[in-house]
Amino acid sequence: MDLVIRNASLPDGRRGIDIAIDQGRIADMAPVLQVRGAREIDAEGDLVTPPFVDAHFHMDATLSYGLPRVNQSGTLLEGIALWGELKPQLTQDALVERALQYCDWAVARGLLAIRSHVDVCDDRLLAVEALLDVKRRMAPYLDLQLVAFPQDGVLRSPTAMANLERAIAMGVDVVGGIPHFERTMADGAESVRVLCEFAAEKGLRVDMHCDESDDPLSRHIETLAYHTQRLGLQGRVAGSHLTSMHSMDNYYVSKLLPLIREAGVAAIANPLINITLQGRHDTYPKRRGMTRVPEMLAHGIDVAFGHDCVMDPWYSLGSGDMLEVAHMGLHVAQMTGQNAMHACFNAVTEAPAKILGLEGYGLRPGCHADLVLLDAGDPVEAIRLRAARRLVLRRGQVLAEAPRATARLALPGRPQQVDFRLSGHAGLARKNA
Repeated sequence: MDLVIRNASLPDGRRGIDIAIDQGRIADMAPVLQVRGAREIDAEGDLVTPPFVDAHFHMDATLSYGLPRVNQSGTLLEGIALWGELKPQLTQDALVERALQYCDWAVARGLLAIRSHVDVCDDRLLAVEALLDVKRRMAPYLDLQLVAFPQDGVLRSPTAMANLERAIAMGVDVVGGIPHFERTMADGAESVRVLCEFAAEKGLRVDMHCDESDDPLSRHIETLAYHTQRLGLQGRVAGSHLTSMHSMDNYYVSKLLPLIREAGVAAIANPLINITLQGRHDTYPKRRGMTRVPEMLAHGIDVAFGHDCVMDPWYSLGSGDMLEVAHMGLHVAQMTGQNAMHACFNAVTEAPAKILGLEGYGLRPGCHADLVLLDAGDPVEAIRLRAARRLVLRRGQVLAEAPRATARLALPGRPQQVDFRLSGHAGLARKNA
């Protein structure tokens, strides 16, 4: 064995587990493994989890905030217009530099797999070339899956479909789309058909920005579910955002959710961005905008959370922390029950890994030894504290380390040092006893 992590807590509630790692994979997991000659790391009862996975991001735009100007209205449409202004000024070197910087942030946060949409409506395909370069350079450290995304509409932009086909031929992994940005509802539906048929022909996955609006009459997720089932794409399709579902009539949704489940279409909500961009045309009451996550989960639909944006024309904040994403998703969806909070943790780990089709992901013998040791005792505490990543491993190799989050106090009669945990791993149980 190369490495043994001792006394780990796992997301499923098991405690005191040793994890033996050999040749980059998990070899064994059990209490008190008898292993000789391996390096040992004491987890001290802290949570060991598979790495975080971001199912929806825009790496071509990341860290471009303020270029060429700031989004003053805070709306999706001004963000799209801003990106259109920036595209002619882009250079491949700048795209690569910003993306690599973000990947450094991601690795430090234990985020080791990202699905990034890349705009194909620039005939130069500079962003595609740049992110394919980043994908190759980061491959030893991070899985980067790319989506050919026709930002200006695959029918609305004259060269978009040809560019999308070129991007796929260059090595982009997934077919994207944006039906609600086509000129008409009918064009949007037609774009879904065209893109799904292309994906089925090529044997590719599909991930569409779908119904990213406050329009309760937007119906593109229904169309996506229909073509997914018609073409036998079950399990290979995701609808991203789906914010119009927040505003839809409850009766219609009661029909829609079973259709999505029957088609095997996954949903990707983006809590930080959905809560920021949606409802901008409301006075009060203001709509939250995020899609119906608890209802989808109750219907057996796979749901992941994405970060979507970090410091770009649509969002001025962000740091690559998927626990921040889970934290916002928990609050916006009012998922405060124990099972619901665990589902929010799952939405940034296991669920997006399934949607991306990641091979060897998980906490089982035979899986890749891609692991994160958190300064927390369980998934709920990890979300509550946005826990520090004590250790990040990729194929059994340490990529990043950080100290526990503690502070020194100078309060008479009180402890000199305080962490933000609740008296250790059994603290919640003791408090409730």
